[in-house]
Amino acid sequence: MPRNLDMTALRSFATVAEAGGVTRAAGLLHLTQSAVSMQLKRLEESLGRELLDRSGRGVSLTADGEQLLGYAKRMLRLNDEVFSRLTDHVYEGEIVLGVPHDIVYPAIPQVLKRFHAEYPRMKVNLISSMTNHLKEMFAKGECDMILTTEDVLDAGGETLCVLPLVWVGAPGGQAWKTRPLRLASESNCVFRKTVQVALDQAGIPWEVAVEGNSYRTIEASISADLAVFAIIDGTVPDHLEVVPHGGVLPELVSQQVNLYVADPQNSDAMNDLARMVRAGFRAMPQSALHAA
Repeated sequence: MPRNLDMTALRSFATVAEAGGVTRAAGLLHLTQSAVSMQLKRLEESLGRELLDRSGRGVSLTADGEQLLGYAKRMLRLNDEVFSRLTDHVYEGEIVLGVPHDIVYPAIPQVLKRFHAEYPRMKVNLISSMTNHLKEMFAKGECDMILTTEDVLDAGGETLCVLPLVWVGAPGGQAWKTRPLRLASESNCVFRKTVQVALDQAGIPWEVAVEGNSYRTIEASISADLAVFAIIDGTVPDHLEVVPHGGVLPELVSQQVNLYVADPQNSDAMNDLARMVRAGFRAMPQSALHAA
C-alpha cells in the first residue's frame, strides 16, 4: 500500500537542517518549538529512520537525514511550483525586514514602494533598530531579512556596498572645535568604539556629552550644536551637515552594508525583495547618496 510523506513535516525538517536548529526554524516557520519537534518525530517514525543526531550540543543530520534533505528540497520546490502555476494563488503573508535607522534613507522607501506594486497583498513589517539588536532578532528567527552596518561579514551574509563614515554636526556649528570634543551617540551604536579609537590615535581629547537610546534625541542634540558624531556618508539628514573640519578631525574608516536573508529558497516574494534591496544599494552611485 502506498504511503505519503507529510509535506508540512518535510518542510519543518528542511528548515531545521538549513537553520541549524529547532529554535530558529520555529521562528522562521512561525510555529512553536514543540510543534516543530513533534513534526520531526512523526517524520522519523513514518520512515523508521533517525534523521537528526541529537547527541551533541547542536542538531546535526544523520546519514539518512542528509539523504532525505536532498529529496525534501526537490519535493518542496515542486510542491510550491504546482501551487504557483496551477492555482489563482495571490501572494499573501508578511516579511519582517530589519534595517538600521541610519540607512533607511534613501534606498529603502523606493524598495518598499516597488515591492508593494508587485506584491500588493504582502505585508513588509519594517523594523528599525541597532545592528546588534537586528542580528540577535535574526538569529532567533524574528526577522526574515536584515541589513546591517558593520566592519565584518558573518557567515551567510553578503556585502552590498562599502561607505565611509563622516563627521556630522549642526549647520554652521562650532561644537567640533571644542576640546575635549563633545560626542553624542546611542549607547549601543556600532560606530561608537571606532570613533573613540580614531580620536585617541589622533591625540584629541573627547567626552561623551550626550548619550541615549533614541536616534531622534541624538540628532536633536547634534542639530542644537551641543555635540558631533559620525554617520555613514550619504545618509546625512537635512538638519545636519558634514563637518568642514579641513583635516582637524581624523578620517574615519568605512563600513560595510551587509544583507542577511533567512532561507529564501521556497519564497518567490522573499527572493524578489532581497533582489530589490540589492539593487537599491548596489546600483546607487555615491553621488546619488550625497544627493539624498
